[in-house]
Amino acid sequence: MHLSFLIHNAYGIGGTIRTTFNLARALAEHHDTEIVSVFRHRDDPAFGLPEGVTVRPLVDLRRGSAGYEGDSAALAAPSRVFPRGESRYHQYGRLTDARIAAHLRTLEADVVIGTRPGLNVHISRQTRRGPARVGQEHLSLESHGYRLRREIGHRYALLDAVTTVTEADARAYRTGLRLPGVRIEAIPNSVPEPPGPPADGDRKWVVAAGRLHRAKRFDLLVRAFADVVRERPDWGLRIYGGGEEKGALTALIDTLGLAGTVVLMGPVHPMEAQWPLASIAVVTSDREAFGMTIVEAMRAGLPVVATDCPLGPAEIIDDGRDGTLVPVGDAKAVADALLALIADDGLRHRMGRAALAASARFDPARVAERHERLYASLTGREPGRGRRSALRSGAYLARSAVLDGAYALRHRAAGVLRGDAGG
Repeated sequence: MHLSFLIHNAYGIGGTIRTTFNLARALAEHHDTEIVSVFRHRDDPAFGLPEGVTVRPLVDLRRGSAGYEGDSAALAAPSRVFPRGESRYHQYGRLTDARIAAHLRTLEADVVIGTRPGLNVHISRQTRRGPARVGQEHLSLESHGYRLRREIGHRYALLDAVTTVTEADARAYRTGLRLPGVRIEAIPNSVPEPPGPPADGDRKWVVAAGRLHRAKRFDLLVRAFADVVRERPDWGLRIYGGGEEKGALTALIDTLGLAGTVVLMGPVHPMEAQWPLASIAVVTSDREAFGMTIVEAMRAGLPVVATDCPLGPAEIIDDGRDGTLVPVGDAKAVADALLALIADDGLRHRMGRAALAASARFDPARVAERHERLYASLTGREPGRGRRSALRSGAYLARSAVLDGAYALRHRAAGVLRGDAGG
């Protein structure tokens, strides 16, 4: 099959970029696979070119390049397609409308895959008849504002399938939206096997990683670790990542007398080499769309203590076997779970081995197989067989016209009720 991903910016750094590259690289072993990036702001992708995958941009934002378009009036003009409720809306404009449309209307592919809600809307509205249309959800339906959820509810009806990274989010899509005829499947993100040996479980470090944001609750982790240190002063905590909470966390560490014991390591890319330098990983988030750091730690052979927050941890960790789930916001429960693993070498080693074995289900090859089966069923073909029938394409055109008209009527009616002056 010919598979085409559409991504916001393949040249940046982020979880969606990394997991898209992992998936595309695995799929490229059996299929003609490309990643089309709306924007390009540097010469080469920060994560490197995925082997066997073609990466090409639509809009050049490299200052000084011959094709630079960052100051284009057409880019500054508001987009008419990319949804206003999407967080990236102000980066899109008439220029991206035209470039994405030209790409999708001439695309010779069996499946086109969007990687964020705004691009899924583009795919639903602008893809020529023929390719199967798949929208990926890398966050969660609940995390989107009302305006974007309304757009998703209308526009996603023109997709063939939506994939979420957790079963909990898949249920939210199935029960919270009316998307007749759209397949909704939960397929987790993939994480490659680390290049080096797994953790030995004997290093006296606990590790956490992620953006230093309030939702990650590193403040709660620091307070919990103060309790840990009172009983086990020989252990330390390393927190990897950067963000707006760095100053507040630094002050909290100093206030609690934890300098040198709790260390803010800053952002590190990639993280693979850092996980085996610890013996336990910890996640204290109020919410997680999936939990990539949990899987990364498990792939390195670390047991993980994680808050049982929506949506991902409980679908990744087998509580009591390869990690521990604790209530959200409970610093004492975090400290107690860490101390249990610190105090019992045998338990820590057993859980680490179990985590390593369980994490194999997130290997890119296994995850790619699940996507491949979905794509084959949508196109009505196995690898190497013909495209789906023209009858399916004609049905799409009829459904598209009806839904576009219905959406326009509802949107205008909603505007009248709110007193909006235009769309």
